[in-house]
Amino acid sequence: MISMRIPFTAATIALAGLAAPIALATPASAAAINNQDPQAFISGLSQEGFGALRGGNRAAAKVKFRDLLSQHFAIDQIGDRLIRRWKPTLKPDQLAAYQAALPNYVIGIYADRLFEYADADLKVIRSQPAANGAAVVTQVVKKGQQPITAIWSVTKTPAGYKVSNLTVAGINLALTQAADFDAYIQRNGFDKLVAFMKSKG
Repeated sequence: MISMRIPFTAATIALAGLAAPIALATPASAAAINNQDPQAFISGLSQEGFGALRGGNRAAAKVKFRDLLSQHFAIDQIGDRLIRRWKPTLKPDQLAAYQAALPNYVIGIYADRLFEYADADLKVIRSQPAANGAAVVTQVVKKGQQPITAIWSVTKTPAGYKVSNLTVAGINLALTQAADFDAYIQRNGFDKLVAFMKSKG
């Protein structure tokens, strides 16, 4: 079994801001999100996302999570980064299977835990230019807990900004997940990783 080294508390807090916006998947709400300005983009995603979580319908939220993942997250870029070491060795069908499994894997791992943060808020502090986009500094605030700093990496695309990574309390989620995938592939092979991802999605 794969050993996830990402602390679930930090990762869940992050995904409450990162994946919660995926819960807004109606064309009208998607169109209303300003993806031309980094701070407005993250603010809009979080406001609508936390509102959807507070609706309390877990089954509907999971469906919605999948709908917007492709709209507001650079899922192909993220996925490639996680297997960068192995991608040159993969056959086309292996890569296709991995790409198909990744969105459901993310939802399957984190969706239920997101509801623990339905009463949290995300505050945008500032943004600064970064390679190919910007870094947006935020704080996730939950009553009775210390604020958690989350830095969103957003990439500028022809269609507007998309989320490409997140660093929470100093933990780079993409780098940590990539290390976990590397370790699993070394022990079990790439096809077994994809099978594991499918089992969690």
